Amino acid sequence: MRINEFQIENEGLIWTLRCPNVDDSTALADLRIKIDSQTEFMDRENGEGILSSEDFKNIIAEDNKDDRSLFLVAEVEGRIVGFARCIGKKLRRFRHQADFGICVERDYWGYGIGSELLNAIVIWSEQVGLKKITLSVVEDNVKAISLYKKYGFIVEGRLIDDRYHSDGKFYNTIIMGRISGNN
Repeated sequence: MRINEFQIENEGLIWTLRCPNVDDSTALADLRIKIDSQTEFMDRENGEGILSSEDFKNIIAEDNKDDRSLFLVAEVEGRIVGFARCIGKKLRRFRHQADFGICVERDYWGYGIGSELLNAIVIWSEQVGLKKITLSVVEDNVKAISLYKKYGFIVEGRLIDDRYHSDGKFYNTIIMGRISGNN
C-alpha cells in the first residue's frame, strides 16, 4: 500500500515522508547497515542479517502489492535518514493484525521523525481496518517505549533475557500492542 508524500518541518529541519520506490533500494540497504552500527536497540548486531539492494527491491514491490502492509521512508535533502515498515499478518486468524518497526539515523534523532513515522502508521492502520498493531522493543529503550505509549500502545508482555548484547549482558524485550478504537 502507498500513501501520499508530504513534507514536515520540526526544529528547523524540513523532511519528506513518503513510500519508497525501487530506486531507493541501495540507499535503504546502506542505511540499515549504518543504523545497526549506531545503536544497541536494533535486533541485529552490526554486520548481521544484511539485506541487499535486491532484497529491498523485492520488499518494496511486495509491500506495494499488499494493502495490509506499509513501507515508509523519511528523507532529508534527498537522502533517506529513516524508515518504518508495517507488515500485515497473512494467516486468516491473525489478518486483523500487523507488526512494525521504526529506525532513524542517530544524527536525526530529536527531530520528531520517529514520531511522525509512527503517527502515519497508526492513521494508516485505522484507515485499512487493522484491529491491532504490535511491536517489540528493548526494555532499556525508555524513549521509544514512552513514544509508543503516547500513541496508545500498552505493554502486553515481557520476554526475560531475550536479547544478548555485545556488552555481555542479557536484556528483556517488551511486547507492545495498540488496539484500534481503544485509544
